[in-house]
Amino acid sequence: MKWMFAAFLFSAGAGAADHELNDRDIAAGKALYAEQCAACHGAKLEGQPDWRTPNADGILPAPPHDETGHTWHHDNRLLFDYTKLGGQGALAARGIEDFASGMPAFDGVISDDEIWDILAYIRSTWSARAQESQASRNPAH
Repeated sequence: MKWMFAAFLFSAGAGAADHELNDRDIAAGKALYAEQCAACHGAKLEGQPDWRTPNADGILPAPPHDETGHTWHHDNRLLFDYTKLGGQGALAARGIEDFASGMPAFDGVISDDEIWDILAYIRSTWSARAQESQASRNPAH
């Protein structure tokens, strides 16, 4: 199952076009990240310790969003859905029911535009190479 999950997440073509992260308010995204995300994903996007090892409940700790993590391996739509719907909701929407995720849903907490601003801020911290790699996972618009 974990292989199927990884294969799904790394597949391209299901996400929103790269333009979803263009012309966003990076400063607002940074402030929103500090307010909404940093408690779990780290003030410096470093994630929680041992993020690749499940806790006793089988749930993985929050991963980093800097280049040491895997965020830049995913298309925009998955990142957006994971944030808006939470891990369980985003995966269930794609037919994956048996993967435990600790990511809560932010629908109703922050707006869609605020989610895109946060994602744009996160992307802005990556090298040009990582940004290009991540952009290639999004379908053309």
